[in-house]
Amino acid sequence: MSARPATQRTPHPRLPDRRELARGGRRLLSRARAVSSASLRGLVHAWRSSLQFRVVSTTMLLGLAVVLMLGSYLFQSISNGLEQDRMASAQVEASRLTTEVQGRFDESDRTSNEPQLNLLARDVIKGAAAAGGDNERYLLLVRSLANTSPTVVQTVLSGSVGLTSIPSQMRQAVSADQRHQQVTLIGIPDARSDRTVPAVLVGSQVELPVAGKYDLYAVFPMQREQATLDLITRTFTLGGLALVFLVGAIAWVVARQVVIPVRRAAVVSERLSSGRLHERMRARGEDDLARLAKSFNEMADSLQTQIRQLEGLSRVQQRFVSDVSHELRTPLTTIRMAADLIHDSRNQFDPTVSRSAELLHAELDRFEELLGDLLEISRFDAGAAALDADLTDVRDTVARAVHAAQPIADRWGSTVTMTARGSCTAEMDARRVERILRNLVVNALEHGEGRPVEIAVAGNETAVAVTVRDHGVGLRPGEAALVFNRFWRADPARARTTGGTGLGLAISLEDARLHQGWLQAWGEPGEGSVFRLTLPRRAGTPIVESPLPLRPADVPAAQPGSPDRRETTLPPAPGDPSRATPAARGTAR
Repeated sequence: MSARPATQRTPHPRLPDRRELARGGRRLLSRARAVSSASLRGLVHAWRSSLQFRVVSTTMLLGLAVVLMLGSYLFQSISNGLEQDRMASAQVEASRLTTEVQGRFDESDRTSNEPQLNLLARDVIKGAAAAGGDNERYLLLVRSLANTSPTVVQTVLSGSVGLTSIPSQMRQAVSADQRHQQVTLIGIPDARSDRTVPAVLVGSQVELPVAGKYDLYAVFPMQREQATLDLITRTFTLGGLALVFLVGAIAWVVARQVVIPVRRAAVVSERLSSGRLHERMRARGEDDLARLAKSFNEMADSLQTQIRQLEGLSRVQQRFVSDVSHELRTPLTTIRMAADLIHDSRNQFDPTVSRSAELLHAELDRFEELLGDLLEISRFDAGAAALDADLTDVRDTVARAVHAAQPIADRWGSTVTMTARGSCTAEMDARRVERILRNLVVNALEHGEGRPVEIAVAGNETAVAVTVRDHGVGLRPGEAALVFNRFWRADPARARTTGGTGLGLAISLEDARLHQGWLQAWGEPGEGSVFRLTLPRRAGTPIVESPLPLRPADVPAAQPGSPDRRETTLPPAPGDPSRATPAARGTAR
């Protein structure tokens, strides 16, 4: 006996439970929100970045507002006109119907009892009412509120409009004023559709034989007027949208004619700022944009001429400084030898000559220092300066700079303190960084007026920073932007007690730029000053944020935009990679 193969049963698919449906709904909702948020951000970005988009959008919105206001006014005017015309024609028609119905009641001889009166009323109302078409109307005969006759005629309807459609105020007005028609608008169900259409309701009174006064209501549906209004609404809607889009297209064309030359001017300006001084705009025609292009080109020509003149003067100046510095080396060496010989023999001279020998020796030291600084500046100007970077602990460099400036601190009676936190190693040229720090410390001692000088060192993931703060006279408004200029002095009448050359901070600036670092200054009168050096931890890595604040924590913060803010950062040198990042432009942190 052979075994029968087992029947394979197909499992039924499992229906998702409520939790899965809720999770799916939340995912769909989150995706929809993300898409809408992205679309909103795209619109905001387009609004901020595109003048053409703003002009077209504003024109279309204003056009839409005008179309809506004008369309609403026209629609209301047309609607009121149709309504008034329909009400006037309804009153005339209702007056005719009332006269006709009253005449038939008066001429009839079937008025002896209530059944005959009911049959008469039904025949008269049915005969007076229209069967349909454009003149469709409904009649309703109902006992008046003021009727006290014992003979009662039942309510007669000629259509679907019953007594419930008649407002109570209308019935009271008809009963109170028997000589005049009462007119109002009501809504009745449309037999052709499921919606409600407006209708004109005209009420008047007729007198039945024996039965007394009865109200005769004529209802005139306004399907034709409603269809006319629907057609006008559709026409206004489609025409308004078409008009708005047409106005938007016209605005787009007009804005494009203006925006394209502006965009070309922006592109040419960017190329000019990048050093391509031969770029010019195309000037065609004689309109305002053509005059703008011509004026722009004339301005570019003038700037190019002036820049070339300045470049020529700068090259002459740099060449002059370099040549003079090198040419002075030989006579200075000879003078130095003679001055050293005289200085060594000063004890053999009378006191006046001996003092002159000492002054000559000191001034020659200062002259040699000035000559060395001029040679260093000429190397920076010629682009010949190079880094000898190595991984170094900045704290050791600070200690050497402080040790070198210790004699000046002893002379002024100032104390120099240093605090450090975090890892402070960085790839740098230790000789150049020590020169920067030595200049900052010496300046702090000279302008600190014998008060303490505080040095702070800290590091973060991308940078190492050193701040040097003094508690001296500080910086007056505008001076923080000038302290790094060559040969600049805060007080021209102030003597250089330490024999400075006026090039120390300028050289420090160039050394900081060579490291792609920041050199920033802050100061306020009476609060002292702070100089901050920020170096990248790795060569070529941009600085994201300085580890140390520029403004001291114990100084009250100035209001944004107030004239008391004395923070400044040095502009990067042309071609400096730090120009590309906002942080490198020196936002004080």
